[in-house]
Amino acid sequence: MLHKKTFRWAALPVLAVLLASLTGCTTQEFSRGWLPGVPGVTNHTERIVSLWNGSWIVLYVVGFIAWGLMFWAIIVYRRKKNDTEIPVQFRYNMPIETLFTVIPFILVLGFFALTARDIDAIEKPIASDYRIEVVGKQWSWDFNYTNDNVYDTGLQLQEDGTEAELPTLYLPVNKSVEFDLISRDVIHSFWVIDFLYKKDVFPGRVNKMFLTPQVIGDYKGKCAELCGEFHSMMLFNVKVVSQADYDARMVELAAMGNTGQLTANPDDPNNINRNNNLPGDNPKSEG
Repeated sequence: MLHKKTFRWAALPVLAVLLASLTGCTTQEFSRGWLPGVPGVTNHTERIVSLWNGSWIVLYVVGFIAWGLMFWAIIVYRRKKNDTEIPVQFRYNMPIETLFTVIPFILVLGFFALTARDIDAIEKPIASDYRIEVVGKQWSWDFNYTNDNVYDTGLQLQEDGTEAELPTLYLPVNKSVEFDLISRDVIHSFWVIDFLYKKDVFPGRVNKMFLTPQVIGDYKGKCAELCGEFHSMMLFNVKVVSQADYDARMVELAAMGNTGQLTANPDDPNNINRNNNLPGDNPKSEG
């Protein structure tokens, strides 16, 4: 029978991982796998959290088994003081090699199936209450509220500025929203951090997102695709508000003269796209 010290040494890596994981975190942070935000920010966030946590549980189980076997072999079969010969070597163990092939294959298939299931649910088009066109530009954002025919345009964060100066996207709580994502110039990425989902914004192409914000509050957004010199300053705010506050904001934008739409859609004759050499846009510039 192995000495108790052997088991204590084998348990050290497991205890170290647990202590590092649990130190300084709240119950909510732990239950969300340290993802940002609060439960139910949108109708998709809990699905994403569930996939994230489930994946890590499986990975930790596999990791603990692998680490346990590794340290078991290191400790139990370590070279003793009186050992003078190389120990017996094992080769071509077909059961073990088959096990190490089949299990990772099953894990990959499982992760793929669960990810495909959740992406299909998140990406599924729905009949939305509101459609908002998000226009990315170097290095800020324009927001077209198409239902109310008003827009809000932003400037990049200045080095001596404050976040209050950033463009702010208003969303009505518990209303489904379709986002049409368009770029004026280069590839950007639309990311509201607490929504746990982001999508690239391409020039000459419309990408779509569908979600329902469910918790009133202020959230941070940013571009998640390196898009040039001031990429890090391409920030925006998001306010999820009551229906009355949302309607008041639409009235305010109209009173400011922000009526109509700013668009980078190449099919719109009034588009403000900076690129004039996209296929079919300007045959003269293509030579």
